[in-house]
Amino acid sequence: MWRTSSREVGALSSSTFSRTYIRPFTCASSNPSRLVPHPPDLLKWVRKEGGFVHESIKIARVPSYGLALVASHEIPKGSDLIALPPHLPLKFDDSIDGSAPSPILTELARQIPEELWAMRLGLKLLQERAKTGSFWWPYISNLPETYSVPIFFNKEDIQNLEFVPLITQVNKRCRFLLDFGKQVKGAIANVKHGDHPFGGQNVDASVLGWAMAAVSSRAFRLHGDKLSDGIHKSVPMMLPLIDMCNHSFNPNAKIIQDEGAENTKMLVVAEKHVEKGAPLELNYGCMNNDIFLLDYGFVIAANPYDSIELRYEPYLLEASSAAIGLYSPNFSSPGSLQSEILSALELDDKMAPSKVTLGGPELVDGRLLASLRVLHASDVEKVREHDLSTLQSLSAEAPLGIPNELAALRTIIGLCVLSLNNFPTQVVEDEALLKQGVSTFSELAIQFRLEKKSMIVNVMREMSKRVKLLLAKESTAAA
Repeated sequence: MWRTSSREVGALSSSTFSRTYIRPFTCASSNPSRLVPHPPDLLKWVRKEGGFVHESIKIARVPSYGLALVASHEIPKGSDLIALPPHLPLKFDDSIDGSAPSPILTELARQIPEELWAMRLGLKLLQERAKTGSFWWPYISNLPETYSVPIFFNKEDIQNLEFVPLITQVNKRCRFLLDFGKQVKGAIANVKHGDHPFGGQNVDASVLGWAMAAVSSRAFRLHGDKLSDGIHKSVPMMLPLIDMCNHSFNPNAKIIQDEGAENTKMLVVAEKHVEKGAPLELNYGCMNNDIFLLDYGFVIAANPYDSIELRYEPYLLEASSAAIGLYSPNFSSPGSLQSEILSALELDDKMAPSKVTLGGPELVDGRLLASLRVLHASDVEKVREHDLSTLQSLSAEAPLGIPNELAALRTIIGLCVLSLNNFPTQVVEDEALLKQGVSTFSELAIQFRLEKKSMIVNVMREMSKRVKLLLAKESTAAA
C-alpha cells in the first residue's frame, strides 16, 4: 500500500527557455506556446526537405490540447497523411553532415540510466537548439516552451498527487536532474568554445528538465538498424510534425515503418475516415495514467488501462478480509498445495516482494484472484481439478464453488476499501475543487488522484455486481 509522504525534492523551475541566435537557453517569446515569437512554417519545411503533407492538414489550436494537426477538409480512410524522409527524424547518433557525435555528449549519455532514455536524446536536442543554423531549427523553434509534466510542479502540487508510487518517480527524476546538472556543468566547465556541445551556454537542471520533457512527451521508439541476429534495435527519435498528433485509444491515424529501416520514410496513414475539423490522433500506447502524466503531462478520464500496483503481502490480505468481516488462517500459514500454487504464481516472496495490480482491462490481476481462490479454499482436492489459467480467470465462474468465490471477491472489495483509505481526500472533495477552478498543475494533480479513486471504485462496483449475481444463484439453488 502507499501513504502520502511529506519528504520531497524541490520541483524544477518551469521558467521558459529560448530566444534566437546563438540560441540562448532563456526565452523572451511573446508567443507563450512556442520557443520563439514567429517560428518557421513547419509544414513548408517538411515539404521543402522532401517530405509529404496531405493538402488537407493544417496546424491549429485545439481546445484543451494546444497546437495540433487538424483536417481542414474530410480525408478518406487509407490516405497518406504525412511522410518524412530518413534525414528528418532527430536521433542521438545522427548529424545532418555525417559528423560523429560530440565525445562530451556521448560520455554524458553513458551516465544516464536506461529508464530515463529521454534525457539521452534530450542532450542532442539541446545541442541542436543552441547551434546557430541548426538543420532542425525550424522544428525545434516550434516546440512548446513549457511542459506540464510533474517535474515542474511545485512541492504542494506534487504532494497533491496523493499517490506515493508516482510521487516517488517524480522525486527520483528531480533528484536525477539536479545531480546530472552538476555532472554536465563539470563536464563542460573548461571546454573550449569550439568544442562546447552547447555553444558555451550554461546548462542547469531546469534546462535539462525542459529537454527531457520535450523528448518524453513527443519522441517515438521505432526500429532502427538491423542487428546481426536480424532484429531491429529500438531507437528513440523525434518525428517533426508527426509528433503534433494527439493521443487516442481509438485513433484515426497510424505510423507505418517498413522493415528496411535505414532508408525508409516514416509514414502516417489514415486508419479511418477523418472528418473536417477533426484532430489527427495516434495511439501513444496502452498505458496507465502514471505514465501519461509523468511523461506526457496529461491525464486520461476513464482510462481503461489505469491501475494501481500493490505489494502482495499476507498482512494486507488479512486486513482486506477483515475489512469485510472475513478471516482465513491460510494467508499467513498456507498449506503445502497452496504454497505450491503461490510459488507457481510467483507470489511466494522468495526473492523479493511480489506486486499485483487492480484495474486495467482485466480489473483484477489474475495471480491475485487465483491466490485468493486457493487461500480461501476449504476443499484442497477441488483445487487440484483446475489449472492455473482457470484459477486466474475472472470469467471462470466460481471454479471452486460459490462460497469460495464470494470470499475471494469480497476480499478484493476489502482491498479496494483499504486502497481508497490511503487517499487523504475523497472523490466529492476532488470534484468540488475542480469546479472551483485551480491552477493548471493543481488541476492535473487533482484529476490524477480523482481518476485513481474512480478506477478503484469501478473495480469495487464490478466485484459487487458479481457478488450479487452469485448470491442470487446461491439463493435460487437453495430454494
